[in-house]
Amino acid sequence: MTERLLIRALKGGKDTKIVTLNGKGITKMPSALSKLPGLKTLDLQNNQIRKVCPEISTLTQLTALNLGNNLLEEIPEEMKYLTSLKKLHLFGNKICKFAPGVCGKLHLILLNLNNNRLTWIPQEVSRLKSLVILSINHNQLASIPKELCFLENLSELQLSYNRLLSLPEEIKFLKKLQKLVLIRNNIEVLPEVICYLSYEEVFILEFYCEGNPLFLMKPVNAIQQEDAWSLQEITSRFIMNELEGKSPFIMQAIQRHPQVRNIISQRRKCAICGKYFLTIWLECVEFVPPPKNWKISRNLKLVPLRILICSYKCFNKRGLNLFGIAQV
Repeated sequence: MTERLLIRALKGGKDTKIVTLNGKGITKMPSALSKLPGLKTLDLQNNQIRKVCPEISTLTQLTALNLGNNLLEEIPEEMKYLTSLKKLHLFGNKICKFAPGVCGKLHLILLNLNNNRLTWIPQEVSRLKSLVILSINHNQLASIPKELCFLENLSELQLSYNRLLSLPEEIKFLKKLQKLVLIRNNIEVLPEVICYLSYEEVFILEFYCEGNPLFLMKPVNAIQQEDAWSLQEITSRFIMNELEGKSPFIMQAIQRHPQVRNIISQRRKCAICGKYFLTIWLECVEFVPPPKNWKISRNLKLVPLRILICSYKCFNKRGLNLFGIAQV
């Protein structure tokens, strides 16, 4: 049956646009596909393919490739030659890594990596500039790289059933994000920007985070420690806040000291006073209601947001819904 379908496709030659060999028990990708240069859609899901044949790199007009439910162990290097590819389905494999350079030349709008064995995402994912939908549900991710947040066209991000502990603050750069799904991870607190994305340039419409151990608003008494800053922290705070005020002397001096520039590039901004600090802060949680225009689960009444404060002096000026994080 498989051979008959393939022979029929080969007879079409350049005119063959679609090949479907779904669930045919194939163990090797047919090398004869190289004789179909006009192919647009290739469906090879539900087979037992372990490797992609080198000949696939000749299919430069291919726009949709489905290799779901096979036995692939990596996103193969040959994919980078498929420069017209828009939709790539690799769900239900055993993928645990990306081949080097595979993200370089792809112009994908959809990438489906659900139900694989990924424990990390390479930084070069940021090169998938055209990506609109990214789904990595049911993997083993403990974190996502901040580079993923530079995918300027991304509108849907699905990361459910992983092992995520947090989201990077850089998620604020996903200006077109409309749907964010984080179901069944290990997230306790969300970035401060997450609830404000709907009020600024970003318009999240759907947000789902059921099954995470989000912090609950259960206040307890705690002893405040004295603020004891190191000399580096004191100096850094002075320099950073002088730079914010555009001090000409400091701005000129900083150009001659690249090490100092590197240190202060790690700065954070206090949520209370708005001044910058470096390594000493209080990690707090602010509980805010989700935006009214969000589609969310019914039991999500308050969203815990991670807030950083520069000192106990600022902490004592906090609002009623902002709390320090206590170990109890």
